Amino acid sequence: MQKLHDPSLVPNHNLRHLIEQWRQMGHHFHPEYSTTIDPLLYLKRNLESPHSTLQDKLQTLEKIRVLMDETPSKTPFLLQIGFLPLLSQLLFGKLDPQFSGKYADFEEKLLSCILKLIPFGEFQCLNMLKEESKLESFLVLFENGSGMMKQNLCRLVGAISSSPETRELCAMIGRNHRFLQGIDHLIQQNFETSEAGIEAISALCCLESNRESLVREGLINGLITYILNTETKERSSAGTAMTTLEQLVGSERSGKEALIKDPRGVKAVVKMVFRVSDHGGSESALNSLIMVCYESLEAREKAIGAGVLTQLLLLLQSQCSCRIKSKARTLLKLLRSKWDEEQ
Repeated sequence: MQKLHDPSLVPNHNLRHLIEQWRQMGHHFHPEYSTTIDPLLYLKRNLESPHSTLQDKLQTLEKIRVLMDETPSKTPFLLQIGFLPLLSQLLFGKLDPQFSGKYADFEEKLLSCILKLIPFGEFQCLNMLKEESKLESFLVLFENGSGMMKQNLCRLVGAISSSPETRELCAMIGRNHRFLQGIDHLIQQNFETSEAGIEAISALCCLESNRESLVREGLINGLITYILNTETKERSSAGTAMTTLEQLVGSERSGKEALIKDPRGVKAVVKMVFRVSDHGGSESALNSLIMVCYESLEAREKAIGAGVLTQLLLLLQSQCSCRIKSKARTLLKLLRSKWDEEQ
């Protein structure tokens, strides 16, 4: 099938669009296509129309949510007709300064639908957040939104960090003072929102250039607080927090200094060496202690004072992997050799 090179042959823009769409589908086109796409186009027009009330748009978003949950096979059609850019524009394009109840509900539903669509690979439209006004909208939502809004924006940051298409945007967010201060505050709050915050920080660490900003903005202290606050919780993101802490300590000298300087820092890492509910953090804890104890007498003294020797012996008697046991022995030898040198 040949492409229409002369648009004048088809006077109606919508008709031209449909013919081009049909041409691109080729042999995939089937008679049921229009019966599937027409109701979706109707929903899209409801969201686009300036004449639709807020209540109409809320109902439309609920229909879209139900559709994606109950008929996931129709999700690609939503992407095909441009739902993701539309929803993103509605969310970040213009904010209601009053944050009224219904409008806040509308924003939460928009973000929920965006998060359901993103896994299908349409990341490019999120680069609209590189525009100053839209990034400002993102920050205002993060600072003033509900707990659910904050959690979902953290998940959005995770999605942004996962795609090469949004790498530049990830770097912008990773050095934004307001966002990093907000996320630091978030991970020290209630358990549910802090979990999402930890995942967002971990995602931002995928870019090495972000790590310096995270250290500078005090995120090491926030991670330490989170690890200590979740000590008695069986299910938490303490392992992720510890892995992120290891990345910050390993990539920045200022990260090592921040860990040692925090009165609770080395103690928090020692507690992660042998944590029955979360063996996942043991290796990162060992790596972090090896790095700081090799260079710092103060770190070694703090580690021994926090009971690292007992933790290492417990770890060596546990069912952990041979690799982790090998690192535990390395730390023991390091502490002993440094002790001998200092005598």
